[in-house]
Amino acid sequence: MPSLTRITNQYLTVDVSSLGAEMQTLATSDGRSWLWNGDAAFWSGRSPVLFPIVGKAPDDVLAIGGQTYSMGQHGFARRAEFALASASATTCRYELASSPATKAVFPFDFLLAVEHTLDGRALTVAAEVTNRDQRPMPFGFGFHPAFVWPLPGAGGQDHVITLDNLGEPGLVRLEGGLISASRLASPFKAGRLVLDHGMFEQDAMIFPEGAGKGLRYGVEGGPTMHFSFENLPNLALWQKPGAPFICVEPWHGMAAEKNGSKELAERPYSLTLPPGEISRFAFTVEIVE
Repeated sequence: MPSLTRITNQYLTVDVSSLGAEMQTLATSDGRSWLWNGDAAFWSGRSPVLFPIVGKAPDDVLAIGGQTYSMGQHGFARRAEFALASASATTCRYELASSPATKAVFPFDFLLAVEHTLDGRALTVAAEVTNRDQRPMPFGFGFHPAFVWPLPGAGGQDHVITLDNLGEPGLVRLEGGLISASRLASPFKAGRLVLDHGMFEQDAMIFPEGAGKGLRYGVEGGPTMHFSFENLPNLALWQKPGAPFICVEPWHGMAAEKNGSKELAERPYSLTLPPGEISRFAFTVEIVE
């Protein structure tokens, strides 16, 4: 059975599961919950880690160097049991090492470490991917955290995403879970997007570039969460239509393109990590009511 590790300080409490190194709760000291509760009637995820792919592969088949492998949406890490490598009052680190089971679908030696750290009113979730193999390793990586919508105490109020860079990034949609070739006009106006449940009737809103390195999610004059991103150039916003959550998803890598290559290395924004090298990805969320 998965185990839980709790980290806490005077402002925040976070629980992290060994299954997927997935955050299970994010609560302020007054008892209010900010993370989605995983109600399976809508979506059982809470904050999955996406590795070694983000999104879908065509027919759930991935090609690596011409060889094909079965790979479900968002990869296998979110359903894998991680080992607790270290823990203190305010930080915990979980690790997933390659195994015969992972090599059957992703033929590389690797180490994936996920660390949750509290600092004041901020939580940082950082991941390190180490290539322990003797050859370059292609992969994608992403975070998929879901937060309550409406935010605590903000029922009935407009919830707004505001990009730090005030940009108007172009939008792409999914067709059958794959990236559409069509590029659509930005729904942002001067960096501002008022959320509406109808926006998600066509699945996720994906912004391949231009969303910048940070954003705010909240209500005017009310509860707000500020996000900053490290080495995560892609952004997606998603919910099950009508569900009481919103996913703010920073990625480095996206689903395969419709009618595109099955090769992992040729997917949009995939990385190729040299032997012995480490890639780091992180997001920080601060509750700034």
